[in-house]
Amino acid sequence: MKVELLYITPEPEKIIEKAGRVAHQSFNKETPDSHIKFIRMLIKLGHTSVLEHAVASFKISDVSRSLTHQLVRHRIASYTQKSQRYVDESTFEYVTPDKIKENEAAFDIYNNFMNYCKETYKKLKEIGIPKEDARFVLPNATKTEIVITANLREFRHMISLRGSKEAQWEIRRMFIEILKILKEYAPTVFEDFIIENDYVRCLNVEE
Repeated sequence: MKVELLYITPEPEKIIEKAGRVAHQSFNKETPDSHIKFIRMLIKLGHTSVLEHAVASFKISDVSRSLTHQLVRHRIASYTQKSQRYVDESTFEYVTPDKIKENEAAFDIYNNFMNYCKETYKKLKEIGIPKEDARFVLPNATKTEIVITANLREFRHMISLRGSKEAQWEIRRMFIEILKILKEYAPTVFEDFIIENDYVRCLNVEE
């Protein structure tokens, strides 16, 4: 799995403060570090719509289509994904869950099935079936690449849900990596998200 930051609003926390101060016209209270207290106040009061003024874009690679099927359910975000309709998947790579890797018999069964899918896809193409139809035999484990763009409020929401103990392991790992990056660029916005072992805990209740 690879998580790459493509873009984030320059000085995102400053932009959030400037946008938020429009409500009360309190620009005279701005100082070099006033955004810290201001953002903490917004989150504590639940006025997190102001966080929507900052956005981030990530490119996610070497994840399964099982993950992206979950990801695109989050509607307040924009996505662009590798197309199986146009891209030849004759040599597709795939994600293997740890529990399958750790079980020798399961690992053999899994790999044999993946190779069967790969050969079936190739044979369909060889007899003239177009990629957009041959792709119907590809498994959810097939590796893919996707770009996601969302505002920071939505990232808080997604991380809260998908980073929790209850989330599926692959998407949880992805959002932990996203959180690590966002903490570098917008530390106050995400300071209440704590990474514990292999999951995320939020100290504030998400709306």
